[in-house]
This record gives sequence, structure tokens and C-alpha cells, in this order.
Amino acid sequence: MTHNNRLAAETSPYLLQHAHNPVDWYPWNEEALDRARREDKPILISIGYSACHWCHVMEQESFEDQETASVMNELFVNVKVDREERPDLDKIYQTAHQMLVQRPGGWPLNMFLTPQEHLPIFGGTYFPREARHGLPPFKEILRRVAEYYRQYKNEVEKQNNALTTAFSQMQAPHRGPGLSISADMLLRAREDIERQFDARHGGFGRAPKFFHPTTLTRCLRHWAAGAIGGNPDAQALHMARYTLHAMASGGVYDQLGGGFCRYSVDEAWMIPHFEKMLYDNGQLLALYAQAALATGDDTFARIAGQTGDWVMREMQSPHGGYYSTLDADSEGEEGKFYVWTSEALQGLLDADEWSAMALRYGLDGNPNFEGKWNLHVSAGVDAIAERLGRPAEEVRARLAGAQQKLFAAREKRVRPGRDEKILTSWNALMIKGMACAGRLLQRPDFIDSAEKALDYLRGNLWTHGRLLATAKDGKAHLNAYLDDYAFLIDGTLELLQARWRDGELQFVIALAEVLLEHFEDGDRGAFFFTADDHESLVYRPKPDADEAMPSGNGIAAYALQRLGHLLGERRYLEAAERTIRALYPVIEHYRPGFGSLLDAVEESLEPPQTVILRGRPESMQAWQQRCQRAYAPRRLTLAIPDDAKGLPAMLVERTNKDTVTAYVCTGHACSAPITKLTQLEAELVQEEVEG
Repeated sequence: MTHNNRLAAETSPYLLQHAHNPVDWYPWNEEALDRARREDKPILISIGYSACHWCHVMEQESFEDQETASVMNELFVNVKVDREERPDLDKIYQTAHQMLVQRPGGWPLNMFLTPQEHLPIFGGTYFPREARHGLPPFKEILRRVAEYYRQYKNEVEKQNNALTTAFSQMQAPHRGPGLSISADMLLRAREDIERQFDARHGGFGRAPKFFHPTTLTRCLRHWAAGAIGGNPDAQALHMARYTLHAMASGGVYDQLGGGFCRYSVDEAWMIPHFEKMLYDNGQLLALYAQAALATGDDTFARIAGQTGDWVMREMQSPHGGYYSTLDADSEGEEGKFYVWTSEALQGLLDADEWSAMALRYGLDGNPNFEGKWNLHVSAGVDAIAERLGRPAEEVRARLAGAQQKLFAAREKRVRPGRDEKILTSWNALMIKGMACAGRLLQRPDFIDSAEKALDYLRGNLWTHGRLLATAKDGKAHLNAYLDDYAFLIDGTLELLQARWRDGELQFVIALAEVLLEHFEDGDRGAFFFTADDHESLVYRPKPDADEAMPSGNGIAAYALQRLGHLLGERRYLEAAERTIRALYPVIEHYRPGFGSLLDAVEESLEPPQTVILRGRPESMQAWQQRCQRAYAPRRLTLAIPDDAKGLPAMLVERTNKDTVTAYVCTGHACSAPITKLTQLEAELVQEEVEG
């Protein structure tokens, strides 16, 4: 008989993976918390996500083991949490873990909490079933923690008090109006980025190596700002270009199917952690499209195009929303779907294709992943052509044919699991990525895709004037977080640049109003991660630094500034300024980790150029194309048809003058209405860098 626990009624694929464990799991809810209080039993909160390899390992070793489950059920109230649905809980207990053990956490995260205050007694990440890796067996840890809670409650209370004090001190100190926001901060951040740059392999820091898209965006923007001022920063451009090429050539990029895996386990981008996350690919899609425009590099355009194609093929639901993740594992093995034996490769390819592929991907050397090959680019087309003594076009044709054969063969394999929940914040990042790539690469199908996703969010996760965080199988639930609102404001503004649709700007304004009413810290500035009517937790985080996703506060400040300039709405500009001022002391402490906030700082010092086009859609097309011809990261362009409905007052006033008319503003300074494309050209070139 199959065992069912309380997770069987949940929508999260991660929680449903654990629904048949012998552990008496609860989701995080009042029933679990009330039982812990009544029985004075510690809570074991175990946080993970569906594509997490070590989460699967711990489930197989411990949570599916009857003996271990019996100990858990006897001593604890056991709570399973999907960190993608409950990032509020994850942020709190990852922070607590770092405070307790003085090192970063990860997933799975297993924390033992007091039943009353929900503060941690002890915690860690992966615990083995049997003693290894210098760790005692999980069952022993369970018994020790339960015994410690019973026998040393005074010590537990002291630790709780210390943690409560530490949480209260984490909010950034208030900085008054006398604070000077200076471009010197941007220069010092640029110097710090270079110090962390890996000149050999690209990227920043050592293995495991993550993408840091906000840092790479900062490099491009810093180069562009210098170039506009007549002093281009060649090294900033080099750091971005070199890293983007290294990532695109590495095994961390799916050379056959497109899309990036989560990170590289080595410094050279060769072997990935094979899970694919929507949020990584949304950010990288926008970044590669922008880099293609900034540099004129065809490789960047190709990578953006292939990634967008992968998103539409594998990650977009029939209803429009984007799915969350592809698992690292298939058939119980990490990476099995993606890797190849030499025998399998040679069995699919003819001699000419094999000779080109062997040189392209280094297949004449030693396998790079557990006796098999994870494809990574080893040689360029021109070098291969020279080695083979054949024309480059012929080599490209051989490679294209071979890749099509391998892709078709791979499609017949058992696929990795897919987490099909729709997360508002992650969808917003992909909406921005698809809209940006669609606009800059002339891919209207990408824009169509982004519009379908936004329509899904508005139709299913926007209710009674508020957002919900997640949906699956027709059920949307959980109050949305700062990231949901901030990312969706930013993503929808990007989509409006790609194609105007009535109602979307009003939706952006409604999101901004909720952000100011329910998330802003009215006393100190900046935005809390949870709304003022959210469930009361032990700590209300106010995120500042970029992590795998950009900072919600950074994106809120950036997007509100742009919206404020677009509408002439001072409340949005002032909220953005309060955010920057509130977090400025934290940025000073570690500048490279705050790329999204630094973008907001840059646009507070050099306000964006806002271009409003009015006219008939077909007449505005050439004007709109001219506005997006060159890299201009400080520009926002909206082409608004004459018959647009429901415009805010400031945009209603900007009508056409019997022909296409452009209104160009930089900050609060605006040009006279422009009715000739040559006149517009003179305004645009001041903010552009040609690739």
C-alpha cells in the first residue's frame, strides 16, 4: 500500500515528490506550527526544490528510509518547504544558518526550530544517512538535537535572543538627505569587478562558477557610459565579451539544444550542474541580446536566438506561462540526458561530420565527464577549416548537419523532470528576456511568447488588485513577494518597448502602487521582501545584494525611476531615491555584489532618455527601428499608436502633429516635438554606442 502524507494535497512538484515518504511531512502551515506548540516538539524544516540533485540524494537515503522516518516522526514536527514557492522562509533560514555556522548554506537546507518562536536550534545542508564526509549519520543528529532541546532550554533561549538581536541589526542604517550619491561609487565598483575577474577563463571568482549577469551588465553599461563621454573603458568591455564567449563555448551551455545550466563546477565552464533554471536563462537571454547589439558579435546573437528557441520549445506551457526548471537528473543519473560516449557519436555521424565534430568539441582527447563527453567548444570554425583543408562554409554545413542528427537522437532519450509550476517573479525575468531579445534581434515570435506569458500572469495570478506568487494545475496561491512586483514592473516596461498593447501601462502603474503601499519601509526607505499584510515571521528581510536573481530593491529602484520619468510621477522617483539612500551604506561595503542597485544609482545620476513616439503603427515602424539600432542602455522608447486607450495624463498630451511625432526627454528636460527622423537622429546619437 502506498503511503500518503499531508503533502499529497499540495501543488508544488517538489512537495509532491515527498508525498509518499514515510516521514509525516507537513507543508508550512498553521496546523504544523500549532502541533509543535501544543506538544512542545521542535520543528524540522527541510527546504529544497525539485531540480536539486542533493535534495534527491537525501530523500533517497533518509526520507524514504523507514527507520530514519520513524525517528523523525517521533522527535519532530517535520515540515517540507519548496524554496521556489516560499523564498521568504528560505531567505530567513539561509541567513540564520550562516549566522550559526559562519558559512553559506545551500540546498537541501535542514534547520531545527524551536516550537514557539521558530528560531533555529541547529542546522545544516545535506546530512548523510551513514557517517561520511566528516559528518555523523542523520539519525544521530536527529537524536542529539532533540536531546539538546529537552536538556538545555536555557542555552537555546540565549541563542534565540542572540539571533533575534542579530536579525534586528541587519536592517541598513538610515541615511538622511545629506548623503552624497556620487559617480565615484560606480568607478570603485568597476575597479572591484576587475580585481575579481578571472583573466584566464572569464567570469568572476573560482569554482563553482556562477554567471553573475548583473555584474556583466554593469561592465557593458560602464563601457557604454565612458564611450558616450568620449572615453570608452576597453577593459570593462573585454571582461564582458571574454566571459560571454567563454560561457557560450563551455559545457555549461547546451551546445545542441540551447539554454544554460545553473552553474559550472569547474573554473573553465566545462562541466555544469546540469539543471536548467528559468531565472538564469531569462537574465542571460537579455544580456546576450544586449551584448550582440553593443558589439555586433554574431555569436552573442546566435546564443540569444537559440536560448529563446529553447524557452519556447521546452519551457512555455500551452496556457502561456513559463515553467520553472529542468532537473539535473534523468533515469537517476545527473547529466545522463546530455552526455555522449564516443561510440554513440561515431555511430550517428558519417566520417566527414565526425572529423569536424571531433575538432569542434575536442572529441579526440579524453572524455571530460565520468568517461563520457559533455560537449564544449574546443576550436573555432576557421581553425577547423584550416586543419581539414576545407572551406569554412563547408565546415559549418558539416557541423550543422551533425548537430541536427545528435539533437534528434537526444530527443529520443528519457528526458529530465520538469517542474511545471508557474512562478510570477521568474516569469517576469523571462518576459523581460524574451521581449528584449525579440526587440533587439528582430524576433517577433519572442515578443509573442512574452505577451502570452504576461497574459497568463494577468489572467491567473493578478486578483483583487494583488499578485499571487505561484500557480500550477489551475490553482494559484501564496501572497506575492517584492521580486514578483518589481520584476514584473521591469519586465512589462521592456515588453512595452517591444510592442505597445493597451492596458499594460495601467497594469504597471497598479503594480507600482501596491509596491509603495504594502512593501515600502516608510521610516528607513527601501522595500521589504514581504508585504505588510503577509504572514508574521521571525524576521522581515529587506534584500539588498544580487544573488542568483537580481535584488528586488535594485530592480524596484531602477524600474520606479524609469516609470517616474516616463509619467512625470514624483512619488515613484522619490521612492527610488529613498531606496538608493537607504541601501547606499551597504553598497559601499561590497560594491560588486550590487549590480542592479548600481544601475539604479547610475540612472539617478544620469537620468534615462525617454522617447515617446506617436502616430500610426505602420508609420512609426522605421522610427522605432532607428531608436533600437544601437546600444543605448539609458534609453526607454515607447511607440504609442494614435488610437491608444486609457493613457495617463502626461502621455495623452503627447499627440502626433499630423505625422509621426517624437517626444524626447532626458530626466526633466524635454526637446520640442520632433516631426522629422533626421531631427530625431541628432537627439539619439548622444546616448548611443555603435557595435
